Formats: sequence, C-alpha cells, structure tokens
Amino acid sequence: MALKAGEDGMSTPDYEYASRLVETPYGRLHVRDIGGTGLPIVAMHGFPDDSRIYDRIIPLVAPRRVVALDFSGFGKSDRGQETTLRPGQREAELSAVLTELGIDRCVLVGHDASGAVAVNFTLDHAELVNRLVLLNCYYGDAPSLQFPELIRLLGDPNFKPLADALMDDPKMREWILAHTQARFGYAVGDPDGVVAASVVPQWFGEGTRSDALVAIRAWTATLFPDLEVQNRRIADGDLATLTVPVTVAFGEDDPYLNPEVAGHIAHQFPHAALHLIKNASHWPQWEQPEQTARLILGDED
Repeated sequence: MALKAGEDGMSTPDYEYASRLVETPYGRLHVRDIGGTGLPIVAMHGFPDDSRIYDRIIPLVAPRRVVALDFSGFGKSDRGQETTLRPGQREAELSAVLTELGIDRCVLVGHDASGAVAVNFTLDHAELVNRLVLLNCYYGDAPSLQFPELIRLLGDPNFKPLADALMDDPKMREWILAHTQARFGYAVGDPDGVVAASVVPQWFGEGTRSDALVAIRAWTATLFPDLEVQNRRIADGDLATLTVPVTVAFGEDDPYLNPEVAGHIAHQFPHAALHLIKNASHWPQWEQPEQTARLILGDED
C-alpha cells in the first residue's frame, strides 16, 4: 500500500476514508472512518504513536468498516496542555467516538497502552464489544513485564528533572528514540518502518503540526498509578467473569511486552485465545499484517 503526503504534510494512505474531528470533553479527536460492511473494527494506538500503525491492516480487512482514532494530543487530534490524564479519560474519548459514529457494537482492538483502555472499556461496557483483540500490551503487573527504559524514565516522577532535560534537547530526544527503536529490534532510520511513519512525528512534529510531547508525558505519567488500578480489577475478579471472547496476539520478538506477558494476560480471561506471531516485535500489525488481520477478523481463533 503506497503512502502519499496529505495537504498538511502528513502521510496518508491511498485508500478512501472519511476524516473527521469528534468533540470530546478533552478536545477534538481525529478519527479515520473507512467505510465498509459488517461489524465495525475499532482500533486504538498507544504511546508514542498514532492511528497510522494500522495502515497496513486496513486494506486487508476490507470490506469491513474500520475506525482508527488518534487520542487527544496525538496524530491529527487537538493538542492540549494538560500534564496528566484524568481518570477514565481514554475510555471516555473512545465512548465519545462510538457515540458520534453511531456504533453500538464492535470488534475492539487495543495495542500497547491502549490495550488497558480496551480491557477497561470492555469490562464496563461489555454490551458494546463483540470481541476484544489485544496486541502487544499490558494489563496489571506480570512476572516478566518490562517497560522500555524510555517509558520507565518518563513514568517515574523521581526522574522528572532528568526527563525534562532530555526531552527539551532535540539531539538527546533523537538519540534516546533511536536507542529504544534498536532495543525493539527495528532498523534505525528505516524510512518504510512503523517508527518513521507513526512514532517520529509524535516526537518531532511534521508539516505544520507540532510534536505530541505534552500528550506523551501526560500518558506516561499515569503508567504506574494505572497499573495499580488494573491490579485491583484483576484481584477483584473482574476479568475472570468477562464473557466477551478475547484474542491475545503478540509479536513474539518484543523484548518488553513479551510472550510471557501475553500468556499472563490471556490467563486472566475465561474465553481467551493466545497467538504468538513469528518474525514480529512490538508492532505485529505493521510487520506481519496478513496474519494480524486474520486474527482481528477472528479467522484463526
């Protein structure tokens, strides 16, 4: 699938989609609505990327309708100045999108930090989710769970002065992003890679659109408090009583959100299918789009 530059300098896919801004209490969210039939697929991103991580999946699930959103502060969504997220903010943003688009049931896909958003939303609104798909994400603590060093740095308030200094220096920002990219096993500087397409714009901006550093810092600031909330929901048995089918699909080469984390998450649900995707690291939807598309469609469960 070729990409072309849009009017605002951002790369846009060469298939047709309706681009709209949805009003939420946290600003306007950019939503790509790729028309189709059948149960909609609603796909969410984590940090620090945007909805373009699904660009290679969308043509492969046609003619299904796909809705891919940019959370507040990311992608083409409004930039805010809030330094932390409100409790339940991401779930509220998702709810606003579903309401605006008239979606009363969907296949919900969460990746990275939005995996936790997808789980929480499904626990609270199971009637809206036909099936839950979790790609290289986390939910609560797990024995083998590791976060990238960069994310741990940004998430730990004790290191805020150091993190501020690093983020304020573009050269240091570039170095630490390249370090993280290499740790995930991706070639630094690959112009066709997911990092160039979706991650770099959040760190440095593109065209006339500013970077998403405020949003990145706000979301990472909630990482460890949110883990405690997730731990409580697991301990309370919320996940064990969920009747919605769950597909847990992880790129098996991810050194952080690794296969053991995938197995731990799948074990929490009564109706979960676990799939490890070969030759894929953190973004299996980009590296192995055909297999990931089949899993999202439910063809391999």
